[in-house]
Amino acid sequence: MLLIGNTYWAVACAAGMAAAALARALIQAQAEAAGIAAADAAKRGVRAALFPHLLRSRAQERRMLGEELASAVDQVSALTGYHGRFVPLRRAAAVTPLLIAALVALASPVSAAILVATLIPFAIGMALAGGAARRAADAQVAALSRLSGLFVDRIRALPVILAFGAEDRVTRQLDTAVQGVADRTYAVLRIAFLSSGTLEFFSAISVALVAVYCGFALLGLLPFPVPETLDLPRAFFALALAPEFYLPLRRLAAAYHEKQLGEAAAAAIAERSGAAAPEPAQTAVPPAASLSVEAAVIDYGGGRSVGPFELAVRPGELVALTGATGSGKTSLLHMIIGLAPLASGTLRLGDAPVRPGAVNDAIGWAGQHAALLPGTIARNIALADPAASQDAIAAAAERVGLGPLLAARGDGLDTWIDPRGSGLSGGERRRIALARAVLSGRPLLLLDEPTADLDPATAAAIVALLTGLAREHGVLAATHDPALIAAATRTVAIA
Repeated sequence: MLLIGNTYWAVACAAGMAAAALARALIQAQAEAAGIAAADAAKRGVRAALFPHLLRSRAQERRMLGEELASAVDQVSALTGYHGRFVPLRRAAAVTPLLIAALVALASPVSAAILVATLIPFAIGMALAGGAARRAADAQVAALSRLSGLFVDRIRALPVILAFGAEDRVTRQLDTAVQGVADRTYAVLRIAFLSSGTLEFFSAISVALVAVYCGFALLGLLPFPVPETLDLPRAFFALALAPEFYLPLRRLAAAYHEKQLGEAAAAAIAERSGAAAPEPAQTAVPPAASLSVEAAVIDYGGGRSVGPFELAVRPGELVALTGATGSGKTSLLHMIIGLAPLASGTLRLGDAPVRPGAVNDAIGWAGQHAALLPGTIARNIALADPAASQDAIAAAAERVGLGPLLAARGDGLDTWIDPRGSGLSGGERRRIALARAVLSGRPLLLLDEPTADLDPATAAAIVALLTGLAREHGVLAATHDPALIAAATRTVAIA
């Protein structure tokens, strides 16, 4: 009954339009899915290049933790819209308008010429807006990174801020940073609105010119001759397709802000990942190599520096690093493993200069604050050697005096601990870190206050352990413990 009164060609055209609409919807859905997959793949590649560099270099480049978090999270996330939406839409915008113009030209070459002519000044305007948009987006990404750095840094230092009554000063700092982000965001939005307005203007002009031309041509009122004879079906076809000419560009304009942020984020990530200057590979360490520091100055920026330092650690000796609290003992150890910035001086392995952190594969480390993971004590000790057997882990734990701790807990090495080490004393946490260094079997051991927070009997056992380890390893221990200083092969005092 629905087909009564309709001709065959009218029904065929309606069916064709319905099929075209369905095909269009399916293609758009497939393009969106492909864009998301491409964005995920791009972000995986970026993370693989960026994360190792962030983990190695943050302290040396004097950037705040929040700035690195912004690089690792916010800037990588900004690539989703760029790769997932803008790039597919850019491809469509490069091809679809020309295809639409070609189809319109089959019915009305003059209408097609009108569409293409309005595209040329639009492209020029968008190119001019694009340069300003890139500069504004770069400034916005930098401001967001700075704000993230300030916020995380101040949250971490909140107890100190409250203790010194510095709330007002910190609030003003954050307010200034927030205002900077707002100003730069407004600049980006102004350009985005300008580009959208430019697109809408030329889109409206294009459709209006085609409509005026078709109407006047059908009425025979054109004041100039045209090389075509236009009838109603051809005019209707051209006019129906005219809005489609700018539709891909309008969708592209809607994603233009994501393009700005994505390109700015990609540039910032490339700078952080060291694409222009890749870091040297890790340096292999011979078992008998000595490690020496010559005229080393550590500079944290803002006028905060320590040094110069001179020391050497040779295989078969225990070197005690002594000095008053705040003299730079921990900073020196951190510099060797790449966690503090070396401003001048030289770190040498044997006779060859090496960068800080380059010989970490040969260093067993036990700092003042043991990094713990949620899991068993065995798993935390095995961080130094994930392939170690349970017997080797148990032997390392016993050597550093964890026997009484394990005996007091029914699960022994399988005792579960949280990242805070709840239920463990400071000395027990230090011994877990020391057990890692022992288990690593590496030729150089760097220890920061290894006997602090220990009872006299346990401290004496640790001193005896380090004396024994020094027969096969080079051991450098920062300490205030007179017993450890007395047992050392050599003492290096920092003024």
